[in-house]
Amino acid sequence: MKPSELIDQRIAELTDWRGEIFLQLRKIILETDQDIEEGWKWNTGVWLRHGLVCAVGAMKDAVKINFFQGASLKDPHKLFNAGLEAKKTRAIDFHKEDIINEEALKTLIREAITFNKTHA
Repeated sequence: MKPSELIDQRIAELTDWRGEIFLQLRKIILETDQDIEEGWKWNTGVWLRHGLVCAVGAMKDAVKINFFQGASLKDPHKLFNAGLEAKKTRAIDFHKEDIINEEALKTLIREAITFNKTHA
């Protein structure tokens, strides 16, 4: 099965609010860069451009988007709210009632892609 099909399947399995947020995050990621690629690692969806950019996973009470080089990224909108103690990664946990700041998230995704490109 292709990575995009596995991501489709995972979203379909999430029949509550987590599936909706996962789908919205996927849409934002794909809109941010036309050359970003979908992958499947560690039993979750990942997105790649010049290396690993981010992963999205559903937890019991949150949907997490993890940035693999998050500790090296500027976060002027203060989106990162999880994994702040990690050496390299940073994450954003979205909960049931959260509203996603699409433009701020796209800025962070673009920065992650630029970081990968300049540090490849």
